[in-house]
Amino acid sequence: MTLPPPSNPPSAAADLRRIRWRCRRGMRELDQLFERWLAHAYPSASEAERGVFLRLLDCEDDRLWRWFMGYEACPDAELSALIVRIRTLPA
Repeated sequence: MTLPPPSNPPSAAADLRRIRWRCRRGMRELDQLFERWLAHAYPSASEAERGVFLRLLDCEDDRLWRWFMGYEACPDAELSALIVRIRTLPA
């Protein structure tokens, strides 16, 4: 019995496309903030920071909006630090 060859791991470009798709929120402001992070910080981000960003993408839009606009404090320290970093990136 011959086993099929192992599937190729997803390429970095395919991963980035999937992440970019997850960044599309339907709120222009959030879309721009997330795209800014992808353009400026993603290439040099550590795996840990990328993981925190993916956790941020799992949050609900209304909560993200309140955190980014400063209407509410994010209870998670890692997410909060990343939000501050994203807000300070150049446009």
